[in-house]
Amino acid sequence: MKKQLLFLCLIGLLINACTNNSTEKITVEMKDSLKIAWTKLIGQFTTDEQLITGTWQQIEQHYTEDHRAYHNLTHINNMLEEAAQFDQKITDKEVVLLAIWFHDIIYDPLSKNNEKDSAELAKKILSQTDLSPERIQKCYDLILLTVKHQPEKTAPLDDKLLIDFDLEILSRDWENYKTYSEQVRKEYWMYPAPLFKSGRKKAMGKFLERPTIYQTPFYQEAKEAKARNNIKREMKELL
Repeated sequence: MKKQLLFLCLIGLLINACTNNSTEKITVEMKDSLKIAWTKLIGQFTTDEQLITGTWQQIEQHYTEDHRAYHNLTHINNMLEEAAQFDQKITDKEVVLLAIWFHDIIYDPLSKNNEKDSAELAKKILSQTDLSPERIQKCYDLILLTVKHQPEKTAPLDDKLLIDFDLEILSRDWENYKTYSEQVRKEYWMYPAPLFKSGRKKAMGKFLERPTIYQTPFYQEAKEAKARNNIKREMKELL
């Protein structure tokens, strides 16, 4: 039995290595643009060039890990683009942006502590800057909101917007949504298809059980219906 499991794992690793496309859409131009954006953001809170360069290297290293097909720099770039559209509505822009950068920095499909570990790393890094302890804690709390993607109804708008930025992918056109779904499957390559489909169906079904998937009226009005239709179609055609 142990030999069979080892053989299956080796086959899985081979398949994953051959099909993984975690950097397929991460162009040099995108990396350069993201590096500039990060340098500008973190540069507001430190003049330590070594820290600025070192934190970018950490971000790049983590988000370009081989096992990432969806939770990579492209995802961060998409969230930053969403945030830019709501620049005037975000109360603490810098903290929300920092939460975007750090929310998936630790990502292991087999771990249940990714968000907590990401928040801890964010706190460790930001504690080396001039960002106040209160704002560092706020960034920490924002990252933890991505565990369930369901802040309290009375939560600040910043909290709700961060969640909607993270879930925006659910409302894309079908081809983009299907690609996202396939990328998530690649990240969970180690699970047999029946087990993955069962877990995925349960997870996505929970979104449909909610009164709304999105937390803000902006996203509810423009994207809620499309997101629900995509999830239903995925559950019917892909799972």
